[in-house]
Amino acid sequence: MDREVERLIDAYCEAWCEPDAAARRRLLDHVWATGATYTDPRAQLAGLDALVAHIGKVLADRPGSRVIRTSAVDSHHGLARFAWRVVQADGTMLPEGVDFAELAGDGKLARIVGFFGPVAPPRPG
Repeated sequence: MDREVERLIDAYCEAWCEPDAAARRRLLDHVWATGATYTDPRAQLAGLDALVAHIGKVLADRPGSRVIRTSAVDSHHGLARFAWRVVQADGTMLPEGVDFAELAGDGKLARIVGFFGPVAPPRPG
């Protein structure tokens, strides 16, 4: 596993914990490529401004919450995956999710695709 990719992912997760928009923007500016995209079950957006605003809305709904990485960062060929979990201000942990990342040529994040909760077992039949 590439330590640079791990630091990149950790800085990205730190931005999800930052309630101050200007500080969040500074964190993301170092890791988010120009025109990078973010997709999860509830959002699809492009660019730094949109991600800063989206994280702000999520944090407003869950004041004091934190996103923590709960797995190693697995990476190869400009792609990475990692598990994470939201810890609410009262310590309640939400179900673990997983993000898949694509890296840009400059080493920043070009794309994040996130999934919430555990993967369900296959349906019978």
